[in-house]
Amino acid sequence: MNDYQICTRCIMDTTDPDITFDDSGVCNHCYHYDKVASKKLIVSPDQRKAALDDAVTEMKRQGKGKSYDCIIGVSGGVDSTYVAYLTKELGLRPLAVHFDNGWNSELAVANIEKTLDRLGIDLETFVVDWPEFRDLQLSFLKASTPDGEVPTDHAIAALLYKAAHKYGLQYILTGVNVISESIMPIRWGYGYSDMRYIGGVHKKFGTKALKTYPNYSLPKLYYYKKIKRIKMFPILDYVAYEKEDAMELIQSKLGWIYYGGKHYESIYTRFYQSQVLVEKFNIDKRRAHNSNLILSDQISRSDAIEVLKESVCASDLAASDRTYVLKKFGLSDNEWGDLMGRELKSFLDYKNSKNMVDKVKRFT
Repeated sequence: MNDYQICTRCIMDTTDPDITFDDSGVCNHCYHYDKVASKKLIVSPDQRKAALDDAVTEMKRQGKGKSYDCIIGVSGGVDSTYVAYLTKELGLRPLAVHFDNGWNSELAVANIEKTLDRLGIDLETFVVDWPEFRDLQLSFLKASTPDGEVPTDHAIAALLYKAAHKYGLQYILTGVNVISESIMPIRWGYGYSDMRYIGGVHKKFGTKALKTYPNYSLPKLYYYKKIKRIKMFPILDYVAYEKEDAMELIQSKLGWIYYGGKHYESIYTRFYQSQVLVEKFNIDKRRAHNSNLILSDQISRSDAIEVLKESVCASDLAASDRTYVLKKFGLSDNEWGDLMGRELKSFLDYKNSKNMVDKVKRFT
């Protein structure tokens, strides 16, 4: 697509190579949001509360006589912290699961510790084998695709399913929600459920065997979802979720501290989104993040456009992040330059199971 165009309703634009527009200039992402929202969001507060009450009752019934009645993931970010707060408000007994991939910021660790301590929630942490995970992350940098966070996202899901199965629980309460996370171009973030894709990239570019990396195959996903009936329950879709209000609440109730951007609780995520994606792929994920908030009436389109004029990351922090990441990866400036200069690719250039992933998700 040669001519630049931006959606007249949200702020998604032709930096997404697959974007389409109708005659009024409204993009396909807006239509996708409307479709998902109409299907998943329960508009009436009374209906929403009744549905949540039913789910909580079922969780407590299933958890009777067990140590816990649901699983939650924690990262130190807004969504997962608010989910933790909600579970205790609802009288649930969650087990928190955290994937330590070697990139936690001190602020994220502090947020997790304060949150779980004040709420009285038990925590299980999986600390990754760093040389193994480093090799996998470098493989994705060598693959030159914009979805370099897929290894972390997949491992988190694997650990949540594994914990639910271990404790005989059917509910994993997630911070994934329609309000702020419905829009994301597939080429920007495909693959978190596709171990064939992850393994294929690693086989092509990696040097170490993935012996301890948390993962699941499509048959295993089918087993978890269809046989064991484990479900990812998007609890934030069942409450009146306003991002700013949630941040103020967890700050006042839990001593939570903001870290500066969506998913910036991870040093690597902050570096990847603010430098790799922007400089190499011309992708600013704030377009997707804030388009969600526009469509859910939490920010105006004009304000969202103003946000894009601001730096993705402060220059001094960006410089320190770059130094830290290259040192942790053991890369020289020249080696990093080689990675950044590689021809742009997408998941479509590697073996993947997209059709099967879609089928498994649709039929479970």
